[in-house]
Amino acid sequence: MSTATTRAPEGRYGRSSDERSDRTLKVVGAALGAVLLVVIGWFGYHYVVQNKISAEVIGFETAENAVRVHLEVRKDAGAAGYCTMRSRSEDGEEVGRADFRFDGDATRIDKVVTLRTKARGTSAELLGCHPE
Repeated sequence: MSTATTRAPEGRYGRSSDERSDRTLKVVGAALGAVLLVVIGWFGYHYVVQNKISAEVIGFETAENAVRVHLEVRKDAGAAGYCTMRSRSEDGEEVGRADFRFDGDATRIDKVVTLRTKARGTSAELLGCHPE
């Protein structure tokens, strides 16, 4: 029995330049993946860092030209910012809007604020809180 060496036909299964192309493609893909991770991390970091103030409406009382709103504000110690409130009438028209500022070292603030309205308000909505 003879030992025959089997070889693949020349040029049939690719060239050595295909190996270089594959390697280049892998390097480019890894670099783009790393850049994507850095961008996602940067946006995530700034999203978390920028959200220093949040609040919740605990309750409210309406009067003819004002709405008294009980707010619970949570913030970083020393952070300053404001929360925007609005009130609507029974037909849905906005009758009052105001910003209420919060600062100091406390991380949790319970405060009753008065939102002046041009007509009787039937709601108190927290539109959002923003750091200064």
